[in-house]
Amino acid sequence: MHFPPYDNKNEAIIDVDDSRVPLNYFNIVKLTRGQAFEYAVPGYETAVVPATGSVDVTIEGLSFPSVGSRGVDVWDGEPEGVYVPSGAKAQIVCVSDAAEVFIAGAKYDKVLEPFDVRQKDIDLVQYGSDDTKTHRKIKHILGTKYHDKVGRLLVSELFTVGQGGWSGFPPHKHDTDRLPEESRHDETYNFRFRPNKGFGLQLVQREDGKVGDAYHIVDGSTIVLDKGYHPCVVAPGYEMYYFTILGGLSQRSLVQYFQPDHAWQIETIPGIKDMIAKFK
Repeated sequence: MHFPPYDNKNEAIIDVDDSRVPLNYFNIVKLTRGQAFEYAVPGYETAVVPATGSVDVTIEGLSFPSVGSRGVDVWDGEPEGVYVPSGAKAQIVCVSDAAEVFIAGAKYDKVLEPFDVRQKDIDLVQYGSDDTKTHRKIKHILGTKYHDKVGRLLVSELFTVGQGGWSGFPPHKHDTDRLPEESRHDETYNFRFRPNKGFGLQLVQREDGKVGDAYHIVDGSTIVLDKGYHPCVVAPGYEMYYFTILGGLSQRSLVQYFQPDHAWQIETIPGIKDMIAKFK
């Protein structure tokens, strides 16, 4: 499903127990200097990730100062974030002129310990090629290196490299818990484009052999993926970014199932096997 950009007034875009993606939570919070936002999400672990601006984050009295350093957009520097345990009370205070903050969540009952993720901690993966129209970069904020500190939540930023091209290709899905072939992970995206008048298409094919749906995505679009194969593409002349939330049903490691008709291209895309491994 596609949510066109709108003013969510700091209220959850994907709230707890959403019928489409019950394993996800997503909010976008916009603040100006000195403004504060407090939240707690019972039954969901979350991550605070500034898209732009800088914030002080306090979790049950534990402080993480000056999280985030990006200026004009998500291309302006590296991401940072803070892990917030399930149900914990978090306060976000803007310490820059303005801040736009992603709050990403996954359903998880156990209460773990909060921690911050700074620029030096980001796990970077780059794969694909211009020739295969699949060149992209992934910045894992809560990736596999935190398996012992996080329950079910995976948080990443994905960038197309160059202008135009495909992402999430070959088509894959992760909507059925049938390990070891596939894991059930609900997924939520928020897209940005550079220049910001850019656009793309999100494809969702829910059944093999049948025509799927195509959503016209623009700067600020949110996509929720309940099931199906879901590659996306950005128009020539534009770069695309998407903030990615994955919440696992039975495990944190993501096991993608590639559409059989197109899975052969795993062998033709440089570095894609390393990318797959970084989600496990």
